[in-house]
Amino acid sequence: MSLLSDLLNLNISESTDRIIAEYIWIGGSGLDLRSKATLPKKVKNPSELPKWNYDGSSTNQAPGDDSEVILYPQAIFRDPFRRGNNILVMCDAYTPAGEPIPTNKRHNAAKIFSHPDVDAEEPWYGIEQEYTLLQKEVNWPLGWPLGGFPGPQGPYYCGVGADKAFGRDIVDSHYKACLYAGVNISGINGEVMPGQWEFQVGPTVGIAAGDQVWVARYILERIAEIAGVVVSFDPKPIKGHWNGAGAHTNYSTKSMRIDGGINVIKKAIEKLGLRHKEHIAAYGEGNERRLTGRHETADINTFSWGVANRGASVRVGRDTEKDGKGYFEDRRPASNMDPYVVTSMIAETTILWKP
Repeated sequence: MSLLSDLLNLNISESTDRIIAEYIWIGGSGLDLRSKATLPKKVKNPSELPKWNYDGSSTNQAPGDDSEVILYPQAIFRDPFRRGNNILVMCDAYTPAGEPIPTNKRHNAAKIFSHPDVDAEEPWYGIEQEYTLLQKEVNWPLGWPLGGFPGPQGPYYCGVGADKAFGRDIVDSHYKACLYAGVNISGINGEVMPGQWEFQVGPTVGIAAGDQVWVARYILERIAEIAGVVVSFDPKPIKGHWNGAGAHTNYSTKSMRIDGGINVIKKAIEKLGLRHKEHIAAYGEGNERRLTGRHETADINTFSWGVANRGASVRVGRDTEKDGKGYFEDRRPASNMDPYVVTSMIAETTILWKP
């Protein structure tokens, strides 16, 4: 086993100019991550990497008689697992004819973010990704008694201690691995439900928000794989009086960040309210189990906003109100949302859409 460990930690960058590039893509469910490795030369830009293909019939993304799906490299990150010059490559997927496959949500998001009106506004995002760690054998939250429940919520949020924080080694490892990779991760904390945690990515601009959240999810899955723990992005993993899991999306544009920006923010929130149903439909599967009007959520059928109100659909912070400029938080997205869809939809609604 020591030899195996030595080989796993072997730094190939000391002996070859070739690198291992782990190509990452999103599978047929729209949430499952897939990856495989290839050996190109060291590159500086994803455009220098070769396109690759995979068997789409094995990921529910193509029929068996025409199964080839093509991966287009889109963003590069340092590989915290292999280290050296090795990289992680976030890709999106196309047919051999060059058409984006249905689960490729990045393609449309990139079109929205490249629109001159959107690009000029430099949309910033900060995404609060909540998730739950589960015991693999029983599919029950980490730290919970088998078949039973811990004490009620209260001491666990940002909690410290063996009876309050479960899985901190995974969480801290993930934080450091994301920093190494070049993900703009900006914080972590224990959440209200025990066994549930959150990491934040941002501020990031435009399409990079989606790339970085997906890669951060990939890194988390890989670390949990090593630890023998399951990561759940279910928006309501445990029924009853337990908080669900969301992906609160903080957002601002250049016009919102300058003096008088509060008026731009209010107009943007009004637009979001007018398209509430469309946004909810795109904000994650099973979100109706989370957005009940309880446990720090708004009711899924009603749009609302307020200052410092965590029971509203959209929250404006006290500092934004006081300064008359800043950002707001869309609290509706579920933990299993596609960040390409949510970020681009918010930009499209608030910048491009004319009611």
